[in-house]
Amino acid sequence: MTARLNMSRLVLGLQIWAADVREGFVEIMRHGLAVFGLAVVLVSVTFWARPNLQASASELLLGWLEIRQTDTVETPVVNNAATRATTKNLKNLTPDQLAVTRWLSRKYRVSAEPLGAMVAEAWSLGERSQLAPHLILAIMAVESRFNPFASGSQGAVGLMQIEVKAHAEALGQFGGQLSAFDPLTNVRVGVRHLQGLIEQTETLEEALWLYGSSSGQASESQYVERVLAEQQLLDKVTERQSTAALAAKGLRAQL
Repeated sequence: MTARLNMSRLVLGLQIWAADVREGFVEIMRHGLAVFGLAVVLVSVTFWARPNLQASASELLLGWLEIRQTDTVETPVVNNAATRATTKNLKNLTPDQLAVTRWLSRKYRVSAEPLGAMVAEAWSLGERSQLAPHLILAIMAVESRFNPFASGSQGAVGLMQIEVKAHAEALGQFGGQLSAFDPLTNVRVGVRHLQGLIEQTETLEEALWLYGSSSGQASESQYVERVLAEQQLLDKVTERQSTAALAAKGLRAQL
């Protein structure tokens, strides 16, 4: 009888203890949510009263999101052709480059921005290879009319009509054989090929003939003459640009 009474008291005590724990937990949660809600209200009022804090918080959140995104995205290969832009802001071109870009854009009906990137690249490669930028552009004009997806009868592709298999090693440095359709890659490999031909020959005309032969255009009559004629036209474009610039400078000086 006594044992049964003690057991009943123990069960009753445990029930009371559990009820007290439950009520205490609920009370703590209630106060916690109230404090959290009050904090949210205070922060909202603070941001509303001080827009500069809101802007700073937004920048901090955006920065954190960008870091998280960077951490989850695989870092691209630097030499991959797909990671490079193939357009150029015309404001970043020199006066000569801009004049050539606009002239070629009108003649070949090509958008100026991507064409500007090719013109700027021709200038850059010309400085490094000691080749005239206008010669590089003239080859592009004759070979593909500035179509980066052009395909020749002998399998040559791109702006400067390079052979993919023949230049597989060079293309591998830029992401593989498909990078031949990337305009910048195609021009760089084409210029390197022309440099090699110039070193093997005695005259520029002979090197150009070999270049046309490798691209499948040697059978066409007057290939070399067409390239050199295009180069001369581009020379005249920059000459007119320089003359106009000098005239404008003289007029400003008189005023």
